[in-house]
Amino acid sequence: MNSRPFFPLVFSALLACIACTNASPDQIRQKTAEETAAIKRDTKAVAQGVKEGLSSKQSVDLNRASKDGLASLPGMSPQKADRIIAERPYANTHQLVTRRILSEDEYSQVQDRIVVTR
Repeated sequence: MNSRPFFPLVFSALLACIACTNASPDQIRQKTAEETAAIKRDTKAVAQGVKEGLSSKQSVDLNRASKDGLASLPGMSPQKADRIIAERPYANTHQLVTRRILSEDEYSQVQDRIVVTR
């Protein structure tokens, strides 16, 4: 993750802090170093969170997934997971709608996370 977009925000915040104090140059330098280190740490944490969030979107196979795997999908209840299992096999993912297991709205929440293999 590039920290350049944060630089103007950081710089503005530091200038505001400096303008409101009667600190010596050494105190200002120390405070600036501390704030910069905190922002660097926080930026790394945000980047790691984004990376983890993106990697957790693994596909779930409707024909092979366990009940827990299906229930991990957004908006999926254990009862719907049971129904998906009971209606196997599937030729395509949209059969969840045509078989009236999910509504179009529910399907749109999971369609990018499900696959069908035979």
